[in-house]
Formats: sequence, C-alpha cells, structure tokens
Amino acid sequence: MQIIKESNISRVIILSTIIIISSVMLFNGYFFIAKQYEILDGQIEESRQTFIQNQRNVLQREVDTIIELISFKKNYAIANNSYDEDALKAEIYAWIRTIRFGENFSNYVFVYEINTLQGGKAFAKMLINPNRPDLEGQYISDDYTDENGKAFRKIFLKEIHEKGNSFVEYTYKKPENSLIRPKVSYFKLYEPWGLIIAAGAYLDGIDQEIEESKKAFQKKVKLEATSATIIFLLFTLIANSFAVMLGKTIERFLNNYHAQVKQKTEELEMLNRTLESRVSEEVYKNREQEQLLIQKSKFIALGEMISNIAHQWRQPLSQLSALLMTLKLKHRMDKLDKTTMESKYAEADSIVEYMSKTIDDFRNFFMPNKDPKEFSIKESLDEVLRIIGKSITNQNIEIVLTISKDKKILGYKNEYEQVILNLLSNAKDAIIAAQKEDGRIIISLSIVGKKARLSVEDNGGGILITPIEKIFEPYMTTKSDNEGTGIGLYMSKLIIEKSMKGRLYAQNKVDGAIFTIEI
Repeated sequence: MQIIKESNISRVIILSTIIIISSVMLFNGYFFIAKQYEILDGQIEESRQTFIQNQRNVLQREVDTIIELISFKKNYAIANNSYDEDALKAEIYAWIRTIRFGENFSNYVFVYEINTLQGGKAFAKMLINPNRPDLEGQYISDDYTDENGKAFRKIFLKEIHEKGNSFVEYTYKKPENSLIRPKVSYFKLYEPWGLIIAAGAYLDGIDQEIEESKKAFQKKVKLEATSATIIFLLFTLIANSFAVMLGKTIERFLNNYHAQVKQKTEELEMLNRTLESRVSEEVYKNREQEQLLIQKSKFIALGEMISNIAHQWRQPLSQLSALLMTLKLKHRMDKLDKTTMESKYAEADSIVEYMSKTIDDFRNFFMPNKDPKEFSIKESLDEVLRIIGKSITNQNIEIVLTISKDKKILGYKNEYEQVILNLLSNAKDAIIAAQKEDGRIIISLSIVGKKARLSVEDNGGGILITPIEKIFEPYMTTKSDNEGTGIGLYMSKLIIEKSMKGRLYAQNKVDGAIFTIEI
C-alpha cells in the first residue's frame, strides 16, 4: 500500500475537498437544468394546447356563424315567398370563397357536397377549396392520407355520422408556400343542403417558434454541460501536481458556472415571458373575434325578430278579416244593426289594411332603394292615434294634444308612424308600470325654424338608466324579459337618424320622460 507523504496531505485534502465540492455543484447544476427542462416542456405543452384550443374555438365560431347566416337567409326568403335555393347557394358559395382569417390570412373555409356519410371512393364532391382549386368539382375518396399516413377524412366522417361535427388535426399544403404544415380543422354537417362546411387553421407558427426556442435552449445547455464536464475531468487528472492552482481554477470555474446558470435561468424566464406574451396576444385576438361574432349574432337575432313579427301578425290579421266577413254576413241576414255593423266593419278593415302596410314597411326597413315622400305629421299622428288611442284611454290614461301648426316633411311615412306608435306604447307601459291613477300623455307638435319637433311626454316616473342615451342601445330595456326586447327604441333611432336624417332624443322631467323627434 502506498504511503501518502505528509507534504502531500494538504494537497490531497485540498484536491479531495475541491473534487467533492465540484461534484456536488455539478450535480446540483445538472439537477437544476434538468428541472428547468421539465418546467419548460410543461409550459411549452400547456401553451401549445392553449393555442390549439383557441384556434378550435375560432374555427367553430366561424363555421357556426356561416351556418346560422345560411339558415337566417333561407328562413327569411321563405317567409317572404322569395326563396330561390340555387341563387342563395351561389351567393353563399361566393361569399365563403372570400373568407380568410388568422394572423397572415392563410386560414380559409372549404365545403364538401356529401353523397354518403358512410365513406367510400366518391363519398363527396369538393365544392369549395381556395387552397386546392384543382379539386373543386371533383369527387374525392375517404382513403386519402396526409404525409403521416393519417386518413383524416375517415375520422371526421365517422364523428360527423355520430354527433354532427368533428375536430381533426392533420398535415396539409399551406396556400402561400405550398409546404406541408400541421393544421386543425372543424367539420360540421349542414343537413338541409347536404353539405359539410369546414374551416382550418395552420399550427406551424406556434410550433415552429416553440421548437426553435427549445432547440436553441437545449443546444446552449448541452454545450455548457459538456464543457463543464470536460474541464472538470481535465482538472481532476492534473490535480495531484497542481492542487493549489487547480483549486483556484475550479473556484473560478464554479463562479463562472454560477454565472452561466444564472444566465440560462434568465434566458429561460425570457423565453417563458415570450411564450406568455404570444399566448396573451392570441387570446386578445380571439376576444376581438368573439366580440365581432357577438355583434353578428345580435343583428341576426334582430332579423329573426322582424321576420317573427311578420309571421305572428299575419295570422291574427287573417282571423280579424274572417271575423269581419262573418259579422257582415250576419248583418246581411238581418241579425245585426246595419249602421253599427258597417261602421265597425269599416273601422276594423282600416286597421287591418294599415297594420299589414306597417308590417311590410317595418320588415322592408333594411331593404335598399326606398324612395322618400312628402307627408303631413298631423295626418300621421291621427292615423297612429286611431290605432293605439283607444288602447291607451281604456287604461284611464288621458291623451292631450298640443299642435300649434302642421308641417309636411320628406321621408318615410309608415316608418315615421312606427316610431310614434313605439313612443306612445312605451309611454303607456311606463304609466301602467308606475300604477299612476292620473296617467297622462301629452303630444306636442311645434315648428322651430325649418324643423318640426314632435314630443311625447308621460308621467310614468322617468327613465332610470344612466346615462340616459343607453336607452337607445340594442337590447337595452327597463321591462321584464317577457315584456320587452330592447329593440323598439334602437329601431326608432335608426329610422329617424339614419333613414330620415333627423334626431331622436330623450330627457327626464319631474314625474316622467319626454321623447322628441326633430326633423
């Protein structure tokens, strides 16, 4: 056994201490780096899944919006006896071809015309594919696979057959560079036309960024770890001869190693912040799209409401006309007083005619090419009062007319009367809700310069919404859910200010509210 000389004891102790300390530090360093790898991988995967889920949400909203629009246009045309399926399909298909979304507008919508959901060599015809116009009009097979061998058409056909929609991830050619890139698509069946409407979003942006950052981080860490290991081994081999120098060198190495670990930690934190910023940007973009889709859905609901009004009113009109005819027949059979019957029949027939005309004008409000005509404000007011006046006075509400001078204005008579009708109806409802025993509605017409001001004033307690201008926003109402839609005042403001270039505003008074039409 070799005896260690006393003169070498200090070197052995120094060397052993240095080796032990170095080993511990290296182990801790590698453990720390491995832990950071684990954290990085988890954060990257979480960010990727969040990004993919956000893309899925966007795709589903795009496809659902398209289908909702098709259904709305179809139902609207049917309600108006103007449904032409071929013309509507041509319009919808032309619009779909123009749809692009995503950061670089590389994402698009594509459409299959289904022969059978069972699959096969010609399960569908490709109607629309802006990325592959060569496939349009061609019958396609469900055997087609992407570069990874994934038969994604079989997958979405199976899921559509089971639940009507499907999300599938696969690879496909990108429009701008024809490179095969990963993407996710949402497929949904529109059964009335036998279509599968789909939207896809490419995922290579986030994947490429994450992969490049991960590779760069891995390369740096591996390089530093390898360098540290080599240096440690070299220093260990020569430690017997240069113990003191080795100690100083290892001390410098450890200090440098700490600095490098700190630098890598800062780089990792910067990478994490970059990923968080990217995810936040994507979330913000999705929120903007979500707000846009909300506005779209509100206007769709508005169109449905208009169509429903027309549909719901026509049946009572028909019943009223049938009732009047029955009463007239009874009169002719000498079972009813002639004078009274003829008077009531003429009154009811006038109401039927006016209501039908009002419905058509209200439903056609959004139609272009309407010609304005000159009409009397007083005559319009009289016509409205003939319709709604009795329903107001039956509630023990007094109607006070203050008309200094009549005026003729240029505009849309029926729409103007619809606004008056809405204001009077709101005033009546406010008085009834307030349980006023001395209910009163004051209608004033005055001429100020070249403008006519028609005011509807009530003593129903006033408008509690602040600021008061919010009362004209769509779906804003002070009534309960089953009593109001919040559309009337919004529509009235559009009619007066957009169609007739006037002004409609509201203000509170001591015991009620005043709505003023100024044209």
